[in-house]
Amino acid sequence: MRTCRRHIRVLAASPTGGALALLLAALLGLGMANSPWRGVWQAVVALPLRLGILGAHGPATLGAWVSDGLMALFFALVIVEIRREMASGHLSSPRQVALPLVGAVGGMVVPALVYLAVTWGNAAAMRGWAIPVATDAAFTLPVVLALGPRVAPAARTWLMALAIFDDILGIIVIVLFYGTAVYWPALLAAALATLGLAGAGRAGVRGPWPYVLGGGVLWVALLASGLHPTLAGVVAGLCLPATAAPGRPTPLDRAAHALAPVVTWAVLPLFAFMNTGISLAGTRVEMLLQPVPLGVMLGLVVGKPVGVLGATMLATRLRLAPLPVGTPPGMLFGLCLLCGIGFTISLFMADQAFAAPGLADMARLGIFAGSALSALAGWVWLRMVPAPAPARRPG
Repeated sequence: MRTCRRHIRVLAASPTGGALALLLAALLGLGMANSPWRGVWQAVVALPLRLGILGAHGPATLGAWVSDGLMALFFALVIVEIRREMASGHLSSPRQVALPLVGAVGGMVVPALVYLAVTWGNAAAMRGWAIPVATDAAFTLPVVLALGPRVAPAARTWLMALAIFDDILGIIVIVLFYGTAVYWPALLAAALATLGLAGAGRAGVRGPWPYVLGGGVLWVALLASGLHPTLAGVVAGLCLPATAAPGRPTPLDRAAHALAPVVTWAVLPLFAFMNTGISLAGTRVEMLLQPVPLGVMLGLVVGKPVGVLGATMLATRLRLAPLPVGTPPGMLFGLCLLCGIGFTISLFMADQAFAAPGLADMARLGIFAGSALSALAGWVWLRMVPAPAPARRPG
């Protein structure tokens, strides 16, 4: 029994454990949606949960609360992790930041262009151009870890940094392109809340509650303003101080420690469960050739690796940054294939882009197919290319 508990603790602390929870939740949602329990799944997602104090703008169902409320914690964690890396980790110099950032931009632009080329002329379908632009670190990291020494440590860090930058760019897209008409008084209130959070950070306030309360006020203001309320998590994460007294953890470290288990074991599994309930009744392979699923699938399988690889090689040719240590071109190409694993942010984009359930379901079908093909292609390629030689010990 003691050994079993130890294995459970190890699994809970590992990226693979989090990915497993996310995958199981997605499979549970998909399974219930294609079983006699579909009515139960629909009832859970559509469970009425409106707070009168938030008025007509507030989330009205459990599914809406997860997408518009709890996902703010996910985006806060993304920002906190990237700031920790920039403060004292693998992204602490401009050259270390440049390569994954440029790769993320290329991996965003090319998939969007591929999707638009496939859906051109269909205005409703074209609204989903941002769905294939993000790489899902929650699924990509376990695949890379499972490959062991076939992926150099520096290459693994580059891929994770790229996935995080992908998420940040995805947040910007959501804010700029998937909001509603702006309500200026609420936007002014959001600006004041942002100034308050920034002031607390500049003053070195290290207690959590000013940021929790300020982030809550900002979330409510954004909800009424027409901008996406998950931006509140981004702002709160940006305002947290990155320094602390000697021997004490920084506010960034404490926030990551508090948010990581909640996001890993609650927020992301809930989101996956509520956004993968696609009915496969009558589904045929040829349905993947319809504009929306085909555009998403090709954006992930073709657009992502082409965009990431092209932008990365351009950055090295321009001497903006060198390739990660111990990363030959064959390994880099395999990692670029894995960049087509899009899940969390892609599902979130589909939810924001399409009000019509039919188009959203088609987009999810493309996400599943494209992510699975990308994972398989990247895995097979990296298993085939020679493993890097182990680094020599000095002396």
